[in-house]
Amino acid sequence: MNPDTTDTIGLSRRKLLAGLGAVGVASAGAGLGTTAYFNDTETFEGNTLTAGELDLKLDYRATYAGGTGRIDEINGWYSDEGPGEPFDVVEEDDGVYLVGEVPNIDEGEWPDVVQERDFCAPDVDLVNGDEIPVFVLDDVKPGDCGEVTISLHICDNPSWVWMNGELTADDENTVSEPEAGADGESNALGDDSDGPISGQGELADAIDVTMWYDEDCDNVYEPGGESGGPLCVQIVLDASGSMSGARNTQAIEGAKTLAESILQDGPTGSRVGVTFFSAAGYSSGAQVVQPLTDDLQTVLDTIDDLPADGSNTAIGEGIETAQGDLENCDEGESPTMVVLTDGSNNAGTSPSGAAAAAKGDGTTIYALGVGGAEVSTLNAIASDPDEDYVFFASDEGALEQAFGLIGESLLGESIIFEGSLADAMAELEAGIALDGNRATEARDPFDGGLTQCIGFEWCLPTDVGNEVQTDSVAFDLGFYAEQSRHNDEPDVTFNGTVPTSNSTGNASQ
Repeated sequence: MNPDTTDTIGLSRRKLLAGLGAVGVASAGAGLGTTAYFNDTETFEGNTLTAGELDLKLDYRATYAGGTGRIDEINGWYSDEGPGEPFDVVEEDDGVYLVGEVPNIDEGEWPDVVQERDFCAPDVDLVNGDEIPVFVLDDVKPGDCGEVTISLHICDNPSWVWMNGELTADDENTVSEPEAGADGESNALGDDSDGPISGQGELADAIDVTMWYDEDCDNVYEPGGESGGPLCVQIVLDASGSMSGARNTQAIEGAKTLAESILQDGPTGSRVGVTFFSAAGYSSGAQVVQPLTDDLQTVLDTIDDLPADGSNTAIGEGIETAQGDLENCDEGESPTMVVLTDGSNNAGTSPSGAAAAAKGDGTTIYALGVGGAEVSTLNAIASDPDEDYVFFASDEGALEQAFGLIGESLLGESIIFEGSLADAMAELEAGIALDGNRATEARDPFDGGLTQCIGFEWCLPTDVGNEVQTDSVAFDLGFYAEQSRHNDEPDVTFNGTVPTSNSTGNASQ
């Protein structure tokens, strides 16, 4: 070794070894608290498990068609015995009275409000666990009718839903002389006086009942859609970037369900077309991607290609472009547009202006919103917001069912039951399984984020005669919800309004 080099470095081999030993001792001392070995730490922190919620909330609107000039009498009954807090009865039409409404709507129309609000919010006051009547009526006469529309809100977990009920009283009460003459009965005293008679009355058998899926929540059963002729429908879909992910998937499935219901179950000769708006690369903002056709598979394949990549939301352009194709509807067809958006218009033609022009040419427009869609815009483009052409899904998981509601409105609402009140209560005592999407063949659970309505109408026929005089009936109505996840074949039986289930995770009203 060159001595000069050794001196320059200043370390002999012995010094070097001694130095390494000193370092080793220091490391060993430090190792009492740490380690010099390579190491790494990964953690999963803040783990929580929270049980989900299942809450079934209801609200309702009840009317009574009892003839003119009775508001003071009816209001007296409801002030003393009516549902919840005293309700001021309102005569809405000649002889038709609003006898109950929750929520009580000061502005706007009840059908619109119940479909636009988020009724699962904790501060919204609904019928939630409250056992109240919707009809408390004396002096019912032949020709009288009553109707209650009940809106259902499934909060958090998609659920199977049943409607249930029971007849709690069906009394003869006293037999008047006219009634005795009509049905050959005598009273309990065995003479012609008006004494009490034991046994069952005839009123429950005499009252006619209709129950139906009230798709637009308007308190009216509409059996055949708006026209009997073929439908000519453009499905107008938002392809902006905010429609990506699960929202896009649900939009595709919902639009396909609508197309299937029109072309498979609609009037013969119906046709469907598809328009996308706000997709990337559309210089005009919108494009008819499938002109009107009766070829279902072609329509389904087109809808499957719905992108979600646009940077703007050009609702007006979509309406204007789709209307251009609807001008090819044949005479006798009903031109219709179903417009879906999840945002506010920020490019191109005004939606209200484009819709006004389309409606002026005879086109019916249904507006469907999700996510950030503006209700004011939906109302502006819909044919008539007061006649329930506006649908809103606060959760994209409910989009397919929202499209199903529109399809059922186009084709006609579905009956749940028709028959006497006695037979209706017998059916309800066993429980009636409700279908969350009537546009598909299989029974579906009800999704959260979407209001659905059930109509219940009773009428006492004019030809019933004297046999029901003084008779009275009382009955209960209820609904039962049970989670659908991990629960494909619910096993539920009922004893009146009391359900018995082999499952857990449910709610009743």
